[in-house]
Amino acid sequence: MDSAPRTLEITVLSAENLRLDGKSVKKDAFVVVKFDSLISKSTKADHEGGSNPSWNQKLEMDMPIHARFIVLEVQCKIGSGNRVIGTAMVPVSDFFGGYTPVNYLHFLSYRLRDARGVKNGIINVSVKVKGLAVSGKNLPHYQISSSSSSSRPTWGLPAVEKNYPGGVVTGVPVWCASRA
Repeated sequence: MDSAPRTLEITVLSAENLRLDGKSVKKDAFVVVKFDSLISKSTKADHEGGSNPSWNQKLEMDMPIHARFIVLEVQCKIGSGNRVIGTAMVPVSDFFGGYTPVNYLHFLSYRLRDARGVKNGIINVSVKVKGLAVSGKNLPHYQISSSSSSSRPTWGLPAVEKNYPGGVVTGVPVWCASRA
């Protein structure tokens, strides 16, 4: 995996069935999206949506290379402060890595849980890992290489071997988790 930070385009779409102290939320719900306490952004408050707010607000954030989760925290403005309604932990693996191409738009929904761990609504978001346009020269880890026997391009990594000059290595990368 690349060590450069990735820019995420996170669109906070909506939430459903939000409750605060057992009652439906009336107004002023907003979402804080964060990787940790230092990296966060928030949506504007929805003043009219009540327990089913809609934001449809796009936030661009650089994802730290060490990030394993994005935290989606739905809050509500109460008097002079804010109260957390519910939180969802979004695994980065739900939208990053594997066989998903760069710039693929993921639509995701997660169960929110309140401070006691009780189910408290659902949040709907879309996430796109922004990257270079897919063309032969701009692919981050692969190149287009032409073999001399064919005029068609071949996808893969150049391989220089004594017995196979000008060859191309192809295959599917495999990720293994170390066991602790």
